[in-house]
Amino acid sequence: MTEHEEQVALILAIDPGPEKSGWVWWKGSKVEDCGVDSNERVMNSLVWMASNNYGSVLAIEMIASYGATVGRSTFETVLWIGRFAQYWKDHNGGKCLKVYRQEAKRCVCRTHKASDADVRAALITRLGEVGTKKQPGPLYGVKSHAWAALAVAVTAEAMLKQPDAWKAEEVA
Repeated sequence: MTEHEEQVALILAIDPGPEKSGWVWWKGSKVEDCGVDSNERVMNSLVWMASNNYGSVLAIEMIASYGATVGRSTFETVLWIGRFAQYWKDHNGGKCLKVYRQEAKRCVCRTHKASDADVRAALITRLGEVGTKKQPGPLYGVKSHAWAALAVAVTAEAMLKQPDAWKAEEVA
């Protein structure tokens, strides 16, 4: 395995929320696992990954200001972003990338004006169908906020593979 392949061996991507977060473990352009869980459970995953030297990159959807008024849930989400990033940096030592929603939309749909439905459709076109329980596709199990986390994972991988094409921001 080359140094570059090791660098992107596993990405844990998170679409954070004030109480629950969508997450995807992305490896080799494939969803290894995904879900939507309480933030405490997602934090426990980070603890497990750090204690087992599992994973090389954490990618978190970052909040950006577009001038609109925000409320308590936005600030709670920002707090969780900080907690996830700090734990990762302190205990794993791997890269922690901030991925803004506009970047994910541009990467997946080639426009920052895409809707959540457009992002989902583009991911299905790119990666394959969801499928059914009887015949699961490559995206079986991706639901709700895990779709946004998958877009973050795809974008983080693009940032790592083509650093000149993207302005990847690491958490300090």
